[in-house]
Amino acid sequence: MGSHRNTLVAVVRQELAEARGTARAVLAAAESARSEALRRKQLIRDAYSTCLAQLAEAREAARQDILRRTSTEAATLTRNVESLAALCASGSAGTPWRYWTPTEPDRVGRPRLLRIGTVSYDAGDGDRRLPALVPLLDHAHVNLVGDPETADGVISGLLLRALGTTRPGDVRLTVYDPEQLGGTLAAFAPLGNAGLLSFVGPGGLSAVLDDLVEQICRVNETVLAGEYASLAELTAATAGPRREPWRVVVLLADAELTGSQRAQLDRIVRTGVACGVHLVVRGLELAPHPTVEHIAVRDGTATCDTTGELTVTLDAPPPPDRIAGFARSTAERLREGPPPASFADLEPDKLWTESSAHGLAAPIGDSTDGPLICVPLGDDPPHALIGGPSGSGKTNLIYAWIGSLAARYSPAELAFYLLDFKEGVSFARFAPGPRDPSWLPQVRLAGINVNGDREFGLAMLRHLGEELRARAQAAKRYEASKLAELRAEDPGGHWPRIVAVIDEFQVLLAGRDALADEAVTLLEDLARRGRSQGIHLVLASQDVSGIEALWGRSGLIGQFTLRIALPKARRVLADTNLAAAVIPRFHAVVNADSGAAGANHIVRLPDAGDRAAWRTLQHKLWHSRPDDCVPPRLFDGDAVPRLPEAYRPAGRVPRVTSDIGSSPGAVLGERIDVAARPARLRLGRMPGRNLAVLGTRTGEACDVLAAAALSLAAQGPARFSVACLDPGAERAAARLIAELPQADWYGPADLDQLFAALEPDGIPHYLLGYALDAAGPSYRERLRAVLTDGPEDRTHVLGWWRSVQRLRDDLGGIGARLDTIGAWVALDVQGPELSPLSPQPGGPVWYPRRRRALFFDRSVHRHPEVIIPYEVNSDHT
Repeated sequence: MGSHRNTLVAVVRQELAEARGTARAVLAAAESARSEALRRKQLIRDAYSTCLAQLAEAREAARQDILRRTSTEAATLTRNVESLAALCASGSAGTPWRYWTPTEPDRVGRPRLLRIGTVSYDAGDGDRRLPALVPLLDHAHVNLVGDPETADGVISGLLLRALGTTRPGDVRLTVYDPEQLGGTLAAFAPLGNAGLLSFVGPGGLSAVLDDLVEQICRVNETVLAGEYASLAELTAATAGPRREPWRVVVLLADAELTGSQRAQLDRIVRTGVACGVHLVVRGLELAPHPTVEHIAVRDGTATCDTTGELTVTLDAPPPPDRIAGFARSTAERLREGPPPASFADLEPDKLWTESSAHGLAAPIGDSTDGPLICVPLGDDPPHALIGGPSGSGKTNLIYAWIGSLAARYSPAELAFYLLDFKEGVSFARFAPGPRDPSWLPQVRLAGINVNGDREFGLAMLRHLGEELRARAQAAKRYEASKLAELRAEDPGGHWPRIVAVIDEFQVLLAGRDALADEAVTLLEDLARRGRSQGIHLVLASQDVSGIEALWGRSGLIGQFTLRIALPKARRVLADTNLAAAVIPRFHAVVNADSGAAGANHIVRLPDAGDRAAWRTLQHKLWHSRPDDCVPPRLFDGDAVPRLPEAYRPAGRVPRVTSDIGSSPGAVLGERIDVAARPARLRLGRMPGRNLAVLGTRTGEACDVLAAAALSLAAQGPARFSVACLDPGAERAAARLIAELPQADWYGPADLDQLFAALEPDGIPHYLLGYALDAAGPSYRERLRAVLTDGPEDRTHVLGWWRSVQRLRDDLGGIGARLDTIGAWVALDVQGPELSPLSPQPGGPVWYPRRRRALFFDRSVHRHPEVIIPYEVNSDHT
């Protein structure tokens, strides 16, 4: 007998292991095989039934007092079944009525099993209750037999759960109740106001069955069309909203059917599930078929096909007032229209599966009837223009578009260049920050707070122009006319499509100056030739003046055939197209035909500005980034760059940097360009290799001199003489001397010693003069001599003068030659004041602003360039 028990225990264990393996296999299949949705759900149903059957066997084995650990393994399996049940009937599909609330699925959510009660099980440590689940939508018909009142309570619960796990309008009910004339399910009556419920009176059964047969024929012929086996498979394969609603027909009939009615009913049983037609029948026997779920009810209990021989303790019917309240709210929501897509709905099932060889396409929202609307960028349309007044949702639209593209195209397929001329940080979230180290892998450059730095916008356009030339040369080598051909001919090359987004672009074109002219020239070239090389521009503006800035340039505006207009946007679409004037908030008009009225698509935009939703997507993409993916360059117009450690002396031992070249180079600040390169002044043994810092901003002048001195000290042996003639600069000068390896300090009373110490000795010697104009007339001749003859002897002056006039006085007054000053940095000095030092008549076009300087090196520049002085020895550093 003991041997028999051991054998039985071994068999039970093996069957339990097989049941667990079956459950895990089903769960894995649910993640990887969308196209087999119907078969997968059937497997889950079978696995659930198998697990329950094995539980029954384990319970029987425990009752026979076999080994204690048998009940332990049964308890483990119980927990596995509980997890499986929670997965198959989550939310409102399986929640007890006292906690029940509707839970609308995501956009491509699939139907779940539905709870009708519980099954109990003695797991050895006390009674356990597991939810008893049955299939319905996309899976089965339900045939109930037994006590009518109890069966009607089960039907009410099934319908409420089915409606509560789907979107309003996705399930449509038809009730045939000849005895009670619809009174059995009267609590669902408010659904009729929205066209979701119809009651069929006596004598109407034949018409209902005929209509269902026609519905099945139509779906097979026009929707499935032989390509898909079922609507469930079609929905899973297209990853979009359901094409057809589910039609659930409740038949509460105890009478005999005519021959024709029975034939139609049998046809529906065989073919209805695949076409979304389901029967819930009480009082009639349905023909045997794998899609029929039989439930036998009696005295508050039931048995069904899914749970096998286990007895189900039925849940009490849901209260009628709860059903009526849900039905009213559902009808109201349906009358309001379907809710817009969420930001998560824009994300595909699998990341980075698309190729950008022939173009880009990604949804930015959905239409009023549900389907997502994709926006293309490629050869046609090549570029986009976005317009909308303040508060219309322009930034939200850009976020949605960027997120949707980033989820579909990997960094090898897509690169973003983002520029925001508003006073804000819209694009900062895409770069690493102090609170969140992640970044969007496709972003190469992000510019924020650049409303005062048009130079950075020009730098980005120049960079894109260089990329365009590189691609054009590569295409010429391979005899390719567009990006798709280049990528085919050069598979080893790195040719992602580039999308450059410039928000409030009109700031870049403002002003009648050389910068605006060059920006327009670069934009026109990128717009005209970029389409074939995979470079796409997206220009956005909230001010009609921004749009009007383009209308005067027909060659430029004509390239922007994709127009997106937000509510109340003006001049984005054609003059006769008034769609933007009537759309509500959170909507947009997408038009890929230059704004022509017949090409409008109205899109409802999701809330893409939510930081939590963005962080979820960005972290997912960031963790999937390639190993060679580097953080984007973030330019913040409000941030002050600090002198990099590479340009500081390493302790007391000078460090030679390999990128300086043979002549020492003084680093003065950061250039406003894409690569954040330093602005350097070469100090060779040529005439005029001296620097004048001009202006009255003491802190910035001290930082320029300190950056120059420290970077020179980092390159090799050098001597420094620091003359501080302004009491306000003494603290900065002291800090600099403390960091320099070899430096002498001279005050106003030490100038004679200073000039005596400037004798050449073959080692580079740098005179750092703080407020040199305070030296006075008695030292002018000696200063001029050092400026004139010093560079040849490797002695260079890096001095600060508080005005151009004082510099001219020190160099000989009006009419004096200023050749000894080969380079200058102007701070708060107006452009016309710089005319004596500038190659441009009347001085450069320059409007001083905080933490910006104008740098000119006569041996390098044709025109001065704007730089950002580094923060060096301030209280912040």
